[in-house]
Amino acid sequence: MKTYSPKPEHIQRRWYVLDASEQVLGRIATEAAHILRGKHKPIYAPHADVGDHVIIVNASKVVLTGGKEQTKVAYRHSGHPGGITATRYEDLLRRRPAFAVEKAVRGMLPKNRLGRAMIKKLHVEAGPEHPHRAQQPESWAMGQRPVWDGLPAPAVAPGTPPRAATKEAKPTKSARGRRATTATTPSTTRTAARGSTAAKDSARKTSADKAATGRKSTGAKTTSRKTTSRKTTLKKTTARKPAASKKKET
Repeated sequence: MKTYSPKPEHIQRRWYVLDASEQVLGRIATEAAHILRGKHKPIYAPHADVGDHVIIVNASKVVLTGGKEQTKVAYRHSGHPGGITATRYEDLLRRRPAFAVEKAVRGMLPKNRLGRAMIKKLHVEAGPEHPHRAQQPESWAMGQRPVWDGLPAPAVAPGTPPRAATKEAKPTKSARGRRATTATTPSTTRTAARGSTAAKDSARKTSADKAATGRKSTGAKTTSRKTTSRKTTLKKTTARKPAASKKKET
C-alpha cells in the first residue's frame, strides 16, 4: 500500500468563522489551531500546511475559568537586562483581547517556519464584524467537522477538447524519406520488409569482403617477413666462412 503525501494542487483553502463569545480561551484556541493545521481533513500531514483560514469574532467576550484572570500572567521581554514586563490577563483582555486570543493560538502551533506560515491564516477581531465578506466564510460550530468532498479534480483549460479527440496518428518516415501515416497497407509493409532484408544482406557481404581482404594482407605481411629473415641469415653465414679459411692458412 502506497503512502499518500499531500500535493499543492490537492490543497483547498477555505474560510471559517468562529464565534468566541462566552467561550473558554483555551477551548477556542484549540479549535482554531485544529483548523489551521488541517487536522479536520483526511489529507492531513504533520510536515505540510494543509489547513484553512480562521476568523475569530467577539474576542473581547472570551472567558477564563478558575479565577485565572487574576493569577494568569502574560510575560514579555524587551531583550535588554531587566526588560521583562508582566501583565495580568484581566488587563490584557480589557486592553488587547485580539492579542490575547492570538497568543493562545500561537502557542498551540509548531515552533518553526511551518507554524509561522500557519499563523498568517488566523484573523482575530474584537467585535462581531470582520472585513472578509468577499471570501464567503462559513460559520463553524465548536466540535463540528465539515463533510469531505474528496480531492479536487485536475484543472483543465477552457476550450480544450477531450483526450480521445486529440489522439491522432503520428507521422513516421518511410524508406524513401517521405512522411507517411501509421495506417499502412500490407503491400507497403512487405516492400519495407524486403528492403530491410536486402540491406542486411549487403551489409553482411561487405563485412565478409573486408574480413577476406584483411586476411590476405596479413598473409602477405607474414611471407615478406619470412623472406627478409632468410636473407639476413644467409648474409651472416657468408660473412663468417672467409674468416675460418684465413685461420687455417696461418
